[in-house]
Amino acid sequence: MDDQGVVEAVAARTRALRKERGWSLDALSVRARISKGVLVALENGRSNPNLATLIRLCDAFAVPLTTLLQQPPAPLLQPSPPEAHSVLWNGPGGGSGTLLTGAAQPTGAELWHWRLAPGEEHRSEAHLSGTVELLHVLRGSLTVTVADQRAVLGAGHGLRMTGDRPHSYANHGTEPAEYTGVVLVPPHR
Repeated sequence: MDDQGVVEAVAARTRALRKERGWSLDALSVRARISKGVLVALENGRSNPNLATLIRLCDAFAVPLTTLLQQPPAPLLQPSPPEAHSVLWNGPGGGSGTLLTGAAQPTGAELWHWRLAPGEEHRSEAHLSGTVELLHVLRGSLTVTVADQRAVLGAGHGLRMTGDRPHSYANHGTEPAEYTGVVLVPPHR
């Protein structure tokens, strides 16, 4: 395991073990004899802990070092409540692009919800080579353009498109358009 792998594993396991036990950062700080600042940096993956720190954490949790260096398994369900969503685009007419959830590599996927007011357009730069986007129009009419190709989609229509060229989404209608989109990013080579 490289240094970054150690940092990520220790951050994830420390956070998971602390939460399993219902301990605050202050409680773990006292039990492990490690400052709260060091624990915050460690749990956020901003610190490469030395062996003494790792041993103190293991003693506090009563686990062997191998447990602390293991990445915890991903939970089977990972809810994303509305307050965790990120609005990353706001249109001049009140439209929005909201990132609902995503998955890291190797999957590389993002789930978006978009609203475009009449007359609004969102232009996107080309994504990583091999990126694919999937769209589903929930209401209204959506015009999607990639290079010199254009598709006009009504409610209920879906679309698979390349995302590795500049592209745009526009509402040329008189009613709001609403759609969901999934961006699939290929693994880095």
